[in-house]
Amino acid sequence: MTGKAVAVTVDSLVKAYRLGHVEVQALRGLNLKVDAGRMVSIIGPSGSGKTTLLNILGGLDRATAGTVSVGNTQLTSLPPSELVWYRRDIVGHIFQALNLIPTLTAAENVELPMMAAKVKSSARRSRIKELLDVVGLSDRWEHKPDELSGGEQQRVAIAAALANDPPLLLADEPTGELDSVNARMVTEFLVKVNRELGKTVVMVTHDQNVARAADSIMRIEDGTIKAALTPSQIGGQETSISYLEQLRNRMSELDLQLRNLDQDFREGKISGDDYADQRLRLRQVKAGLQDELQRQGVVG
Repeated sequence: MTGKAVAVTVDSLVKAYRLGHVEVQALRGLNLKVDAGRMVSIIGPSGSGKTTLLNILGGLDRATAGTVSVGNTQLTSLPPSELVWYRRDIVGHIFQALNLIPTLTAAENVELPMMAAKVKSSARRSRIKELLDVVGLSDRWEHKPDELSGGEQQRVAIAAALANDPPLLLADEPTGELDSVNARMVTEFLVKVNRELGKTVVMVTHDQNVARAADSIMRIEDGTIKAALTPSQIGGQETSISYLEQLRNRMSELDLQLRNLDQDFREGKISGDDYADQRLRLRQVKAGLQDELQRQGVVG
């Protein structure tokens, strides 16, 4: 992995929308500095401008006024023709609504951004292996999204966002649709990407447990940054015991689901095909939880 982290500098950023005869300012002279290689969480109430800021940083929306610099690139000055290059090579996007193609396998979803960048086939193959290893899905190459758990799908999305080795990763509510156990797993993989792969990460989240994983937290209200906080200032970290308890409870739920599934099959309530499909899905989720328990030092 060669994409070096970049600093992000936002100066006096304004974004205004016109609704009929009324002008609404989503961002009101916002200032933000993210050092290269840092992970920053953006928190704040709905409608405060969080996603608008992320969309501008990602080249998906244009600012009304102000400047945004990403590394040596003056984003706010780029012509539309160069925004395509920026979105492909400089920034990786992770969204709450997963942008995975349902008819493609995990490997093919990760490969897609590289095909768009005209990366050679042999290089794509080795890169897919590298990235699925990074997110702990080396055994899920051929699985399509509906054959993966929500947490596994989001980890495929992280791998796809990293496909072209962008120096900046933007995550918009990456755990918003996940349960607490899967949210914790996805958050830890984002931290791994930041610390081990050296990516700058800017993440919007409403979840304080997720926000605390970052180096610093910026609170946005009414289109401006109101406070810069440390993780300890928005509450203490969850203890490892509570997380392990969540994992164990989820394992117990899966065991119960498997027993009920076996009973339904014995009583002829479901077909053999449905039984096999559902049992495979549950076993895959259970295997992922077992791996996580082992990673937390729990054996057996």
